[in-house]
Amino acid sequence: MGVPDELAARMNMAEQHEYLRARFSRRTMIRGGAVTLGAVAGGAFVPGAVAQAAVPTRTATKAEKVDGALVAPFGRHLAWGNDPRTEITVSWQVPVAVKKPFVRIGAHPWDLSHKIDAEVRTLFTPAGVGASGNHTQYYVHAKLTHLRPGRTYYYGVGHAGFDPAETHLLGTLGTFTTAPAHKEPFTFTAFGDEGVSYHGLANNSLLLGQNPAFHLHAGDIAYADPSGSGQASDTGFDSRVWDQFLAQTESVAKSVPWMPAYGNHDMEAWYSPNGYGGEEARWNLPDNGPDRKNLPGVYSFVYGNTAVVSLDANDISFEIPANLGLSGGTQTKWLEAQLKKFRADKDIDFVVVFFHHCAYCTSTAHASEGGVRQEWVPLFEKYTVDLVINGHNHQYERTDVIKAGKVAKKLPIGGTAYPETDGVVYVTAGAAGRSLYAFTAPLSYEGHENEVDSVASFINTKEGKVNETVTWSRVRYLDYSFLRVDVTPASRGRLATLKVRGIAETGEEVDHFTVARRVR
Repeated sequence: MGVPDELAARMNMAEQHEYLRARFSRRTMIRGGAVTLGAVAGGAFVPGAVAQAAVPTRTATKAEKVDGALVAPFGRHLAWGNDPRTEITVSWQVPVAVKKPFVRIGAHPWDLSHKIDAEVRTLFTPAGVGASGNHTQYYVHAKLTHLRPGRTYYYGVGHAGFDPAETHLLGTLGTFTTAPAHKEPFTFTAFGDEGVSYHGLANNSLLLGQNPAFHLHAGDIAYADPSGSGQASDTGFDSRVWDQFLAQTESVAKSVPWMPAYGNHDMEAWYSPNGYGGEEARWNLPDNGPDRKNLPGVYSFVYGNTAVVSLDANDISFEIPANLGLSGGTQTKWLEAQLKKFRADKDIDFVVVFFHHCAYCTSTAHASEGGVRQEWVPLFEKYTVDLVINGHNHQYERTDVIKAGKVAKKLPIGGTAYPETDGVVYVTAGAAGRSLYAFTAPLSYEGHENEVDSVASFINTKEGKVNETVTWSRVRYLDYSFLRVDVTPASRGRLATLKVRGIAETGEEVDHFTVARRVR
């Protein structure tokens, strides 16, 4: 992306961002122009981090000034607001600038009388930053509030010249269902490391069939930056990959809230000092995290009896330190406050945490992240987190129940864990679509169990890789897959359950276990 390798190796994400802005902003200014990043009919967007940097300018071309009737929205994706019972954001893309974008919403497809204006966030990537020429992307967002819990809504997205309420465009409508007001059974799905591929598309098709209430994406979302080192010298960067990704996921994300955490491939140095300026243009996530400016991918939400926490492991990663220390410790303090709050809430039975870098994994590629074990694992154990979901390693691996770095209880396929007394279960679900990694130990999964006493692996520490021999690796599967979690609440004194299943791209079940907690 334009920073010489010898410089990039000594620069963190913010320094690389400043270098790129200085270099390419001068080049663009010489060419001349009048439209700044974020300026477009219908809205403007400049993330806090971007606003501090030099902003490139460009002139809108005649090709961008087209009849709105000829422009079809694409890449629809939903995300919860702070309260999934009453808030959701509808997001989409348009290929060129449009006027007066909006979303229509109603309880029936023939009644979309409620019209809400939308915000356009424009993202300009100049030639030389990545693999493409000058490329402008238009992301549109409409935040819906004051919705009714447990209600299914119909919606359509449009702009001047393209109105989804018109009869011939009713086929473009989507639906979503808000979270219920009370505890009810529900299903959610999860994976990480998807990218654009046949396997990603196949997994998405299976996801839709699970009828999930929401989907968790544990980082490394589209791979527009294929290197993933957080270096501005990542010459393969191509912002157009995001157009392909959002088109690929639309079949699911237009009706299932798609909740991402950010991984190392999601740091893109051109857009902002923390690398997340591009992500802020593409997503509209809950804003209840500790530091919206630096950590836009850190947030929480509650659905029914389950609290979900998204973390940014780039902030504590020794392996890939481009954003190491970004929050100055505020993320970990916020995490503990959130866990303490959720455990004190009698209406919340389960706490699920997801993020990118693995706490416990034996992959030959990245294995385990020492920063996670140092900063967060003690909190997971202190507040008896029920399930931790990671990506980063492109395979499926599930641990026994772990406490203090050791196996507290073996958890065979079909077994049950009780976090209050046993410990925490960790699942690596990073086989959503990208090329697969490898294990040092034999595969062991449902119907093909191959138990071993120990597995040779390593952990990434501040001093580098440190070899370790572990006994907690219970399930190892090496093909494309995802997680399905069925949540069943219970009355007071009975056991509420999370039934967790690893499902292969073929539809085959490769793992299943239960997490149970007695309801207070």
